[in-house]
Amino acid sequence: MSAKGGSAELDRAIASGKGEDASAEKGIWRYAIAEKMTAIIDGEDYFAHVHTAMFNARKQIVLIGWDFDTRISLMRGEEWENGNAKRPSRLGDYLPWLVKEHKGLDIRILKWGLSWVQFFKRGRMAYDIARMWMVDGISFRFDSHHPPACSHHQKIAVFDRELAVCGGIDLTYDRWDTREHLEDDPRRTNWPGNTHGPWHDITVMMEGPIAAALFDLCDTRWQLAGGDPLDRPEPPAASPWPEGLKTGFEDVEIGLSRTRAANGEVTEVCEVEELFLAHIARAKRLIYIENQYFTSRKIAEAIAARLVEPDPPEIVMVHPRNADGWLEQQAMDHARDLISTAVEETDGKDRFELYVPYTGETPIYVHAKLMIVDDEILRIGSANLNNRSLGLDSECDTVLDATRPHNAGRGLEERIREIRISLLAEHCGADEAEMRAALEEHGTMQGAIAALGFSGRRRLRPYVPPTKNEFQEWLAESGMLDPERPSGILRPFAEGGLFGKGGRLRRLRDTAKRKLLK
Repeated sequence: MSAKGGSAELDRAIASGKGEDASAEKGIWRYAIAEKMTAIIDGEDYFAHVHTAMFNARKQIVLIGWDFDTRISLMRGEEWENGNAKRPSRLGDYLPWLVKEHKGLDIRILKWGLSWVQFFKRGRMAYDIARMWMVDGISFRFDSHHPPACSHHQKIAVFDRELAVCGGIDLTYDRWDTREHLEDDPRRTNWPGNTHGPWHDITVMMEGPIAAALFDLCDTRWQLAGGDPLDRPEPPAASPWPEGLKTGFEDVEIGLSRTRAANGEVTEVCEVEELFLAHIARAKRLIYIENQYFTSRKIAEAIAARLVEPDPPEIVMVHPRNADGWLEQQAMDHARDLISTAVEETDGKDRFELYVPYTGETPIYVHAKLMIVDDEILRIGSANLNNRSLGLDSECDTVLDATRPHNAGRGLEERIREIRISLLAEHCGADEAEMRAALEEHGTMQGAIAALGFSGRRRLRPYVPPTKNEFQEWLAESGMLDPERPSGILRPFAEGGLFGKGGRLRRLRDTAKRKLLK
């Protein structure tokens, strides 16, 4: 049995910025319990477990994404490629099959609206969407309810309002890869004749009340895009948790943190930015980051402020060598290079390092959005360390804080540490026991990474910024392509640019230039 909406007041409250959890800390929208939770690393496991979760759902599937491509196959391997599997693998075939197989199943898909232009180069997808529009049980909408030049960047899936996924992985092309990140892998194929390079990503799957909280967010997004309130199914009789997916945490309190630009009746939300700054300020021993971008002046200034302290935390960031696409490289790579150079000027105690993962001689593209602080905080979501994610695009991060009253005293810190060890081992081509031993011997992540070597099939290499020409420096400093707020779009230096007057980064840059002139 399902309740139809029954939440108009809640939806309006969420849209206007009201209705937040009164017990939540600054930067958190709402807390809820995850009866089960686990981090899913890389696309092979994510696609497989989502494939199973979709099959396990009996009443409702809600998919919210920056992108969505029906041409991809969720499952890879001989069984699926030969057509011998019991269920379809290609997403465009699987969804219609599900609503036919499970009578009464309701599937809602919400995709960022401006990405509809991609349909013109996705011929098979246009056919798939047209077919879905004619199938009872599948509803597809484009969402462009945001200010000009912003986007919807959240990646959320909710199954029967009981199981949810939130993180950095869209159901689209280029995302599938194994944790081995082979330099050449024939399974890394988007569709026949179209392959892609190694790709690293992460998301989190959760069961319980936290799924209902994420459903509320999805319901609001759906209504703002012009849809009717979503049905609210009663809890299913059987757990939709995918078979074979190991539970990483049980009965933990999870916080949700959002970004949303003001637009009409929708108020501005900058929880992601507030929480990043709070987590950086809170760190005592270490911060481990995996992120697609590093261009935020505020984040860089917060890191620099820690590095000048007498005993700063170690800060390690794993990052792609180059952004994905020419425009992204102009917007993000040049700003990243200037920012990281300025931050390193404060690093007198060698506590900060930016690394790029390689497989053979091929850089692995890092799309993950993860932060671990002192092995007490595990943060996984859709937000990058760029200005867009902090003030323009819709984002949602999940936060597990082992020190919160509900979570404290249960040894969650060790489990978070194991995730950090597992990720470092993956990037360094080591097993987890080797990485654990290296960390214990050398005492720091940088020491362990260096001890395991910068050569081999998989390893982390320190990032060295290339030389910039004058135009590239001007473009990066202007903030034109990565403004802090919608008002700064295409207005160079609208918020003072990358090196705003009076800001810490500007002082660092000027100090560095004076040193070069001596």
